[in-house]
Amino acid sequence: MKKKLFVLFLSISFIGTAQTKTDLQKHYESFYKQMRLQGDVNGIINAITHLNVISPSLERKDTLAYLYADNNQHMQALNTIGVEKNDSDSDLAVQVKAISLKALNQPKRAIEQFEVLYKRTPSPYLAYELADLKIQVGNIKDASENIEYGIANSKEDMKHAFYERQQPYQVSLKAAFLHLKGLVIYNTDKNNIDAALALFNEAIQIDPNFNLASLSKQALENIKNPPTLPSKQE
Repeated sequence: MKKKLFVLFLSISFIGTAQTKTDLQKHYESFYKQMRLQGDVNGIINAITHLNVISPSLERKDTLAYLYADNNQHMQALNTIGVEKNDSDSDLAVQVKAISLKALNQPKRAIEQFEVLYKRTPSPYLAYELADLKIQVGNIKDASENIEYGIANSKEDMKHAFYERQQPYQVSLKAAFLHLKGLVIYNTDKNNIDAALALFNEAIQIDPNFNLASLSKQALENIKNPPTLPSKQE
């Protein structure tokens, strides 16, 4: 008799737990929809976190990581999906890892993730990210390959954003690649200033508001022709 009562108690407990889990899931699904309507990113993150605890899925985890990354919470994004290179990751997961690792100043690890995306779907935008990061870590040869691909495949309507000024701005992606190529040429041979300057000038000709290219040009011109210091009066 006691055994039957124990089994009955377990059955009732299981049913109660199942109902509670279902009710919770419905609650947070409704909460998620409401947060989306209100445009409340933190609320959306909260809702998906609870839903992923109640009913875990890779899709929810990837979405949660993306929301963190899109909200500049890159450490939280990586804590959600990890930093390891995994060929079975979804495109969204790889993208989040790449962007977050780059934002956290981990260029070598970021390159690994961008390479996965590039192998899946090559594009000038990914080629630029790879070239820029490879220059940072001193991998000039591979950076040059990405740059040549980017110059050959950039379309007129493709843009790249820069943030070195207080007000962000966009320039032609091809001009951005030409600037990188000039940096590569100068870093490969410090005596080849004229070739680097020619590329900077070409980039500025395409996009006259390319502030970073203008700064690079000015820096090399100052190296080539150092400004004369005024002589001291006796």
